[in-house]
Amino acid sequence: MNVNVATIQFEPTQFRKEENVARLLQLASQAARDGARLIVMPEMATTGYCWQDRAEVAPFVETADGATSQAFAAIAREYHCYLVFGMPERDPVTDIYYNSAVLVGPQGVIGVHRKTHPYISEPKWAANGDAGHQVFATEIGNIALLICMDIHFIETARLAALGGAQIICHISNWLAERTPAPYWLNRGWENGCALIESNRWGWERGVQFSGGSCIVDQNGIILASCDGGDEVIAAELTLSVENPSLRKRRPELYQRLMTNTFVWNPQDFFGLYGGDPLPVAKDSRIAVAQFHPASDISENLLMIRHWAEQAKARGAELLILPERALTGGEGRNNALAINDEQIQCLLKLAIELDIALLTGFAECEGQQFYNSALLVSSAGLNAHYRQIHLSENDKQWASAGNQWVTCDLPCGRVGILLGEDLLVPEAARILALEGCDIIACPAQLNTPIPMAHTGTEIPHAWPIPRGADPYHWLLPRVRAGENNVWLAFANWTPATSMSFGLSGVFGPDTFAFPRTEIKVPGTDGLAVLDVTTGSAETAYPNHVVRRKDLVLMRQPHYYTPLVMPSSQ
Repeated sequence: MNVNVATIQFEPTQFRKEENVARLLQLASQAARDGARLIVMPEMATTGYCWQDRAEVAPFVETADGATSQAFAAIAREYHCYLVFGMPERDPVTDIYYNSAVLVGPQGVIGVHRKTHPYISEPKWAANGDAGHQVFATEIGNIALLICMDIHFIETARLAALGGAQIICHISNWLAERTPAPYWLNRGWENGCALIESNRWGWERGVQFSGGSCIVDQNGIILASCDGGDEVIAAELTLSVENPSLRKRRPELYQRLMTNTFVWNPQDFFGLYGGDPLPVAKDSRIAVAQFHPASDISENLLMIRHWAEQAKARGAELLILPERALTGGEGRNNALAINDEQIQCLLKLAIELDIALLTGFAECEGQQFYNSALLVSSAGLNAHYRQIHLSENDKQWASAGNQWVTCDLPCGRVGILLGEDLLVPEAARILALEGCDIIACPAQLNTPIPMAHTGTEIPHAWPIPRGADPYHWLLPRVRAGENNVWLAFANWTPATSMSFGLSGVFGPDTFAFPRTEIKVPGTDGLAVLDVTTGSAETAYPNHVVRRKDLVLMRQPHYYTPLVMPSSQ
């Protein structure tokens, strides 16, 4: 099914609700006359956003079925279309205020989403949303609503996709980042949903908003976008009933998603009953190597030695090597058993150089084959992981693993993923909830292809970048930030249809600029970065990688559908 949609970028004026609504009605009518069946407007578009307290916003709140909704519903009836807009909502029973998104159609109000994950300003006047994450069926497709900060969390858009959403309408007052923001693109792409982004622009109470409203198809491709200014942009979306993005999921292994391990001081929580204390916080240096494994194991061992010596010479404690770096090739070629001589050679190298090495390899155990990774160090064999989420190609030869793997090293708690696992947002999230400081990911990934940005005219204050960036949307960077982990990503050297390269170590603070990261953008290479887990002397963690602020803000009471058997 094809549907014409539009998004409105708009700068509301605080304390002038009637003027804001009149302008939005004008822009929405224009979009409807031009043929849009779904029209999306920004978060808090009717009133502005930066409110000091409940008393200040009180003159401008109204119920979800109030006069403003009725005015937009009149447009929906006249043009037989659907509209989404943001407003401060008052619950008529409790008199509680919410930051809400309202969906109206020809029949009136269809649904309301109350923002579940507040940004710093909402708790001044609004309660957390209490209605969960619904999907609303309409004649133009199944629509989910998210508001600004909601989309930082992998669970919200995933719940929408599992609920059958074909379109996510994300309304926002996004700031302090060049847009279209990587989080927006990632959420649509990883969930197989089209995404309509309506962001505000301009200034309010000293806050600079980012603009960048856009329409993104279910493959993460931007169909239309704008930078600053009031503007209506439109595109035609092709919507599918089937959602192949959900097929890789392993919900029977996702029970950890239902817990919130960072509610308590993590230094107390993970050490409770003396069972699983986090490694002592410290500064460390880790490295990733990017190369194209050969089809000959002995040649790969020489290459691994080369990069291990280089990493050790530069002071690295841990080196991550690519997927199947030891065995090379495709499929089960050169597959090794865990006690084979070549594995022992790897262990001897780690002992000789006194460096921890994580490498991918094709593994055989009896008649079974696995896409696996081994972590070895001078202490011996530290960890053994078998890939949980297999690509369609790897399903032809490999069995899937069933065990999440973490390992404590002096540099921190390390969780292991392999390539395809990184495409499934639940995987990195589970390792973060297990207290991982570092997620180490040997990979051979060629998708999603990193997306460039041409730059923005929005006058962000330094150090927020405004210029062009060839790697604006980069999956490992997003996974690192959303989980507050150091993500060490070792990909194959770029080659046609085999890999996009860009191995690197990516930092845990999604809001920090300039970014703490290092990449290997071209051919073979080594990336080395100083990382930290904070100071050992503090009673409470003093670094985001140990506090995990974004992980803490999750709301697992809504997440039961994430662990239910999949219908896909």
